[in-house]
Amino acid sequence: MMTKMKFVLLLAASLSFAGAARAGDTTLYDDLGGEAGLTRIVNDATDAFLADKRISATFDETNMDRFRVKLYEQFCELTGGPCKYTGHSMAEAHKGLHLRNVDFNALVEDLQDALDKSDIPFATQNRLLALLAPMQHEVVTR
Repeated sequence: MMTKMKFVLLLAASLSFAGAARAGDTTLYDDLGGEAGLTRIVNDATDAFLADKRISATFDETNMDRFRVKLYEQFCELTGGPCKYTGHSMAEAHKGLHLRNVDFNALVEDLQDALDKSDIPFATQNRLLALLAPMQHEVVTR
C-alpha cells in the first residue's frame, strides 16, 4: 500500500499530465497493455477495493460483475481505447453514498497497487490518474 506522501506526490504529478491519453505514437490504453492489460488492472483493482476494509462497505449494494464491465469501459474510453463508456455519470453513480476524500484516496491507493502489480511505469500511472483526478469533485460529497 502506498504511503500518504507517495499518494500526494503522485496526485500532484498526475495533474501536470491532465488530458494526456496519448503520448508519442501510442495511446495510454496501449501503454496499459491494451484489452488484456486493462482487464487485469480492473480486476486487480476491484478485488483490492472489495478487500480494503476502509471502503469495502461502499460496494455492498453493487452488482460487481456490472461494476467491472463499466470500470473497464470507462478506463478504456478515457485512455484512448476502442470502447464507449455506457454507465452512469460519476455524480449519479455515487449519489447518496456520502463519500469523503479519505474514501476517494483509499480507492486511488488500491488502484495504484493494482497498477504496480501489473508493472505499469510510474509516468504511465500518472497519465491515468490525471484523467481520473477531476472526477473527485463528482464522487466526493462530504
